[in-house]
Amino acid sequence: MPIKKSSPPSGMPVACTYFAYPGQDHTRATLEIAAKRVEELSIRHILVASTSGKTGALAVQYFQGKNLVVVTHSTGFARPDYQELDPEYRKAIEQAGAKILTCQHAFGGVGRAVRKKLATYELEEIIAYTLRIFGEGLKVAVEISLMAADAGLVPTGQACISIGGTDQGADTAVLLRPANSQTFFDLRIMEILAKPRLI
Repeated sequence: MPIKKSSPPSGMPVACTYFAYPGQDHTRATLEIAAKRVEELSIRHILVASTSGKTGALAVQYFQGKNLVVVTHSTGFARPDYQELDPEYRKAIEQAGAKILTCQHAFGGVGRAVRKKLATYELEEIIAYTLRIFGEGLKVAVEISLMAADAGLVPTGQACISIGGTDQGADTAVLLRPANSQTFFDLRIMEILAKPRLI
C-alpha cells in the first residue's frame, strides 16, 4: 500500500526572543519586538503594564496612532490610598493620546484579601500562580488584557498585543485575543513574541 503524503503545513514561522534573564533591562527590546509585530499584522490595540508610568511613557513612542492602553496597579496596591503612577508620566501618557486604566487586578482583589486574612488561596490567585510557570510577565500580560476588556477599552473579538514585565519595565510580549474576566477561558494566547528564559 503506498504511503499517503501529508499536506504541507499551513502554519507560519513567528520569531520569539528569549531573554537570558527577566527584568527592566529588556524594556526597549520588548517594545521594539512588539511594535514590529503590530505593523506586520496591522494590530490596532496594544496593552502595556506600567506601575510608575515609566514604561507607559516610553511605549507611547512606539505605538503612536494606535489604541494604546497603559494599565497601572490598583490604588492601594502598595499601601492604602496610594497610587504608584507618577503624575509626570501620567501627563506624558495622556498628552500622547494613550489611555490609562486603573482598576482592581483581575487575579487579585477580594481573593487576595481572603488570602491575607485567612491564609488560604482563592481561585484567581491559583490561576496567577499557574500562569507564572511561563514567567511573571506573561501572567501580567494576560491579567491586564482581562482588565482592559472588562473596562471596554479593547474588544474581545480582535487580537491585541499585551506587554508585561517582571518587577519593573517590560520583558514579555504576547499576541492574544482578550476575553472578559467572566469568560476567562475564552482568552487565547496566539503568539509569544518575547519572554525571559528564567535561567
